[in-house]
Amino acid sequence: MAPTSDPADRAACADGALAPRIQHTLIRPGVSRQEITNHCLQAAEYGFDAAMVPGAWVETARQILAGTGVKVASAVDFPHGGMTTAGKVAEARQLAAAGAQELDIGVRTGQLRSGMWQEYRDDIAAVVNAVEVPVKVMLELPLLSRSEAELAVELAVEAGARWLKNASSGAVGVATPEQVAFLRRLSPAGVGVKASGGINTARQVRELIAAGADLVGTSAGLAIIGAAPSGPSY
Repeated sequence: MAPTSDPADRAACADGALAPRIQHTLIRPGVSRQEITNHCLQAAEYGFDAAMVPGAWVETARQILAGTGVKVASAVDFPHGGMTTAGKVAEARQLAAAGAQELDIGVRTGQLRSGMWQEYRDDIAAVVNAVEVPVKVMLELPLLSRSEAELAVELAVEAGARWLKNASSGAVGVATPEQVAFLRRLSPAGVGVKASGGINTARQVRELIAAGADLVGTSAGLAIIGAAPSGPSY
């Protein structure tokens, strides 16, 4: 799904099929090969934008989803954003080589809050420059003040991020239309917005899309499109 800044496109999506806007997510600890297989088959069957899987399962997901049009996505430095830059770059390169077509990356929120802005920016830029796949930056907005959030967006964009994401998961905070609208307002043309965190209902997805989200990440995708009972969202 390419980023869009067209409000009409987002409004139409809010009233239409939601699956193409959802990145179907399975990242909990202990996930098995069969669970990953089922997850990828679901993504293909229902037409989700991508299957988001742990790094160890990227190659498996690539094999299952080959030719389906569903992307393979994964996360780097998740969930804490505390890796060294070298470690993060190595992980990103390995996942891209294994078949990841998009990478959501953790960031050094503590450095940003400590005034270490150059270090924060350079860490993101190192990953962006290390791989050719789009990088989504998990900004952890619920942990930041308004001024810190504005600076986080500015630094991520300067670092070359192709996507901005409000948070890494519901453990940080539930995605809100206000967060999405904030990111959309500050995002330059060509930079997408992904919403994540505690998204469990179709109503939430529609509200987030209407606020400006290009994509939504959730493990409750099947329930949201009416294909399965509701479950936990990550």
